[in-house]
Amino acid sequence: MALATGTPAPDFTLAPAPGPDTVSLSDFRGEKNVVLLFMPLAFSSVCTDEMCQMAESYGEWTAIDAQVLGVTIDSPFVTAKFATETGAQFPILSDFNKTTINAYDVAYEEFFGMHGVAKRSAFVIDKQGVIQYAWSSDDAGQMPPFGEVKAAVEALG
Repeated sequence: MALATGTPAPDFTLAPAPGPDTVSLSDFRGEKNVVLLFMPLAFSSVCTDEMCQMAESYGEWTAIDAQVLGVTIDSPFVTAKFATETGAQFPILSDFNKTTINAYDVAYEEFFGMHGVAKRSAFVIDKQGVIQYAWSSDDAGQMPPFGEVKAAVEALG
């Protein structure tokens, strides 16, 4: 079961592309609320739709002081290409070693014969690093309830 609201969000440092640049959750502490979106696999149809929707509405998220971060277990080479092809103006991070999906308890035990694939999940993490909203689905075809996610961010003020 995914981490619950009121829980301190585990910090992570992940790469959005090959190279030395990384993004850490703690980079946003005290600065921005974070919308953290885990997805099973880049370039699958639902994951592509999800990231395209977020890219198209990204201005709405920044207007409410939210930093969007996508996370998948794909390699940094794949996440970089995926971000470009979906038009994402936000980082899509590689959790290739699966440490973050395990820390947030959003890993499928088995997903079409693969182990350790991320469940489609959404978390809202406040500026103090506390989870204020948590949603996770065992159905990889189910999109996150973006209205609920947005309302959770707006409630943070």
